[in-house]
Amino acid sequence: MMKKLTNGLRLALVAGVLASTTLQPANACSRILYETGTGTYITARSMDWVDPELTSDLWIFPQGIERNGGGSDNELTWTSKYGSVITAFYGTASADGMNEKGLVGNMQYLTEADFGDPAETGKPTISIGAWLQYFLDNFATVEEAVAAMQDPAFTIVSKPVENGFPALIHMAISDATGDSAIFEYLGGELVIHHGPEYVVMTNSPIYSEQLALNAYWEKAGGENFLPGTASATDRWVRASYYLKTMKKQEDPRLALATVFSLIRGVSAPVSSANGVETLWRTVADHDAKTYYFDSVISPSVFWIDLNKVDLTPGAKVMTLKVSKDRPLAGEVSSQFEEAEPFEFL
Repeated sequence: MMKKLTNGLRLALVAGVLASTTLQPANACSRILYETGTGTYITARSMDWVDPELTSDLWIFPQGIERNGGGSDNELTWTSKYGSVITAFYGTASADGMNEKGLVGNMQYLTEADFGDPAETGKPTISIGAWLQYFLDNFATVEEAVAAMQDPAFTIVSKPVENGFPALIHMAISDATGDSAIFEYLGGELVIHHGPEYVVMTNSPIYSEQLALNAYWEKAGGENFLPGTASATDRWVRASYYLKTMKKQEDPRLALATVFSLIRGVSAPVSSANGVETLWRTVADHDAKTYYFDSVISPSVFWIDLNKVDLTPGAKVMTLKVSKDRPLAGEVSSQFEEAEPFEFL
């Protein structure tokens, strides 16, 4: 039998769940990191958003691109060290992706995000739309990225996206060793949660509070009861429970099927009553360097094998348009077309 809650704990839990539900009107994304039976890793995420017309095209960026971070006249500049494949958000932000070294980044909504005042830091600026791309361009591992962010070389500048919602996000990264980190800017200060144990990320409340809420449910035991709402906290608890209890599959196909089933299980249905629905999901196989894209408006999954893509300096920037009028399936790297890089938000 499930242990009874004390009145104080019951009230605290209810308050936490209500907070996580009410603080995230715009987005309900989920991210998981799964270890296979052969010691390799797969990261998956869902993109949930209030605008079903969200433009989400895929891009291939080679090494050697000269980047401008944006955000002000004092913008950060860099040259991409690694090539990557990314999913763009409204054609102005790299929201998700994987680089040639198997580093994966996932941006998700966080109402509490506060990136600070660039005028106070005096550091070069980088647009929120370029933040994830900066990581994919410059780092091969989570450890490298965490070390570099002990004293960030920039201040992030954020402004509303195309549909008017503020671009408030936190970011998860993971690599081929199973290492993981969560980056949140709170009150202008960067907070980093670093370690292979951080295998789940959703939305509000902030990560430390999510960890505390999940600790209760771990003691309660998922075999007794799992919370079933669409709130960020409930999705976190379910994803965490299943990650700990699912088999670590050795067969690559079964491992992929396991990850797809879990990320679909914490997705929001199309035409959801609260207006937030899952629009697409990505699954990144760190070891195989394969990036899968699962659109809810398409009956088929398609993917990009980075081993088949030219990412050398001087190679062309390429894009693949994703729409309901263009069904895609299987390995699609040959269907990308040359294009000029988009400008960051």
